Amino acid sequence: MSDKIMFIPLDERPCNYKYPELIYKITLDNLIKPPLSILGNKKEPVAVDKLQKWILNNLEGISHLILSVDMLVYGGIIPSRIHQLDEKEIFSRLKFIEKIKDINPDMKIFAYNLITRVPSYNSDDEEPDYYKYHGADIAKYGYYSDLIKQKLAEKKQKEEFEEIKSNIPDKVINDYLNRREKNHALNKKVIDYVENNLIDFLIFPMDDNSEYGFCAKERRKIIEKVYKKELLDKIYSYPGADEVGTVLTARTFLDKNNYRPKVYIKYSSEKGRNIIPYLEDRPLEQTVKYQILAANGIVVDNSQEADYVLVVNTPTKKILNSIKGWQSILNMDDMIDPTRNLNEVVESINYYLSKDLPVAVADVAVVNGSDQYLMQLLKNYNLITKLSAYGAWNTSSNTIGSVVAHANILNYYQKDNSLTDKQKDLSNRYLFLRYLEDWGYQHVVRTEVNNKLDEYGLEYFNLKDKTDFISNLIKDKLYKFRNENLDKFSYDFTIDMPWNRMFEVDIKIEK
Repeated sequence: MSDKIMFIPLDERPCNYKYPELIYKITLDNLIKPPLSILGNKKEPVAVDKLQKWILNNLEGISHLILSVDMLVYGGIIPSRIHQLDEKEIFSRLKFIEKIKDINPDMKIFAYNLITRVPSYNSDDEEPDYYKYHGADIAKYGYYSDLIKQKLAEKKQKEEFEEIKSNIPDKVINDYLNRREKNHALNKKVIDYVENNLIDFLIFPMDDNSEYGFCAKERRKIIEKVYKKELLDKIYSYPGADEVGTVLTARTFLDKNNYRPKVYIKYSSEKGRNIIPYLEDRPLEQTVKYQILAANGIVVDNSQEADYVLVVNTPTKKILNSIKGWQSILNMDDMIDPTRNLNEVVESINYYLSKDLPVAVADVAVVNGSDQYLMQLLKNYNLITKLSAYGAWNTSSNTIGSVVAHANILNYYQKDNSLTDKQKDLSNRYLFLRYLEDWGYQHVVRTEVNNKLDEYGLEYFNLKDKTDFISNLIKDKLYKFRNENLDKFSYDFTIDMPWNRMFEVDIKIEK
């Protein structure tokens, strides 16, 4: 009987490799996924031939395949931004999908293929080497060229575009544009695979993007083709990246079990739901709806007909206007802002729970970490352990997608009170991980350690030979945080630093 799920991640970091498995474990089943030993390492791509061989050797009995096209073709998310593959090789690697469908024609494929991001700052940590010097100008180049093409640019913007063009060496911009063109060609080609029933459902996530620029321009062309092929019901495109594997894991499980949870959305601010979050291209409420749909849920208009409530703690204009770069984000505290009413939100959570209606919280007020004011209220109301799901990591979309995926899978069992003690423990482990990482590390400990990196001769994106030292320092601080704020959870944990930098942390919850 074919009923196993195979998962091919976007890369080897915990958010892409581990999170989907951790929420899927709640079902008491296992994802079939490639071992870390055959995956790449940041800018080093996976050996695609080894990955293909592993897939072929494990294809028997697979009912669903969750597939990162970027991993299959480029060898990972970072290799997709720096590769030197020609279009012929790109399309050849994509044809592997045809091979596995020939072998297992009944297997459903839920895939995702990123629209290449455009960071607005100078850094080569995840980009080509020249992005260290020309990154900000390349992003502006895309932004202004898009405005000009759409006849929306003002005279000053046109003048600045000409100045930026003269600042970027021809060799640099030609390499960058050539790679984007090839990546865009792959995006359009994958649409044909949906049309030919080789891929059943497809997401084009918009990684770190904006309302105008390279990403937006490419997305418009993609959606135009999707519309012409009459595939709008099978292909979505919205902001996101590192959460999509988790979202499609939830979709796969619920698809197998023919269940769609009904979700009522409550926002901490009516104004906030219409804000375009940092690094995204559309109002928050539209992305929230897409994340719920992609994870096989359905949005309902009131809590009375809902299976659970998704509370979204929104950003404010004041918070967004204060973001000046990574340092401001790392050291940002949420602000008391009259456009939100966190007291009312938490009272509502308490009320919904008293009526046996599960509640999940997507905390997206502050980029890269929890809202300290909301967390204080949740703690004071003794609600920390009563939520079904929580998240506050990285971008707004990263958080929303992972929270919805966790809540959707959990709700499959909550609907008829069939959760076993083991399943509750597995869910609580992931809930604890999110609190410890998103609140403890991203909001509190990362800032404390980052402010001392100069003393240790280290950099935010380069911990050099002091990874173990920093890991132990973070571990000690997180244990202190756990004892002070998460004392109702008794789990122990270890710490590692993926990609040898401060941006993310790998927290392993011990048994």
